[in-house]
Amino acid sequence: MRIIHAKDYDDMSRKAANIISAQVILKSDATLGLATGTTPIGAYKQLIKWYEKGDVDFSEVHTYNLDEYRGLTHDDVQSYHYFMHENFFDHINIDPDNVHVPDGSNPDADAACAAYDKIVKDAGYVDLQLLGIGRNGHIGFNEPDAAFSKGTHMVDLTESTIKANSRLFEHEEDVPRQAYTMGVQTIMHARMILVAASGADKAEAVYDMIYGPVTPQVPASILQLHTNCVVVADEAALAKCPR
Repeated sequence: MRIIHAKDYDDMSRKAANIISAQVILKSDATLGLATGTTPIGAYKQLIKWYEKGDVDFSEVHTYNLDEYRGLTHDDVQSYHYFMHENFFDHINIDPDNVHVPDGSNPDADAACAAYDKIVKDAGYVDLQLLGIGRNGHIGFNEPDAAFSKGTHMVDLTESTIKANSRLFEHEEDVPRQAYTMGVQTIMHARMILVAASGADKAEAVYDMIYGPVTPQVPASILQLHTNCVVVADEAALAKCPR
């Protein structure tokens, strides 16, 4: 696991965007695993700027998002499908047919998850997987559990995750209580994993991810076993880690 120190959120975002753009420049038809939430927005904004300058071309790129709320349609303004278009896809030259997000509108969890697993597997898994990290160490919506998850599955969101995500909703009770998410095993199939972290509230989770025991109680800790994992984090998020 390689650690890249950033000064602050903006610096972290630029450094993360640099790694993503390098992947696309080196492989024009790269497959990218993408994340939602507030952490990657800065990186997406930077990538948009570089696209507008002509520095990076997404026309052949394929993307596979980590997760989606269960019960939300693609056009729901709170869905992750909508989020990705609003914050990234609508501002670059990616082919809409190359964009993939779990189908949260499908009430049949087994069918929705199996279909997404097949899509990701048929693509040969991703070249680069972008991850954030939750305050409880979750990656995607893989919450602390008794065992590491495998394929895409439905999860009941913890109260801490619901509270953290409520900042994107008008009321906390509006946050869906379930989601479909790529499993940890699927994430580990990525040829490169990039974790972005910012803020003092992530410091303990970042420390546990890098230095703690590998345990499903901290899902991100399994990334210690990946052969090509890079963590880009700002000073606040690295506050508990030795320099």
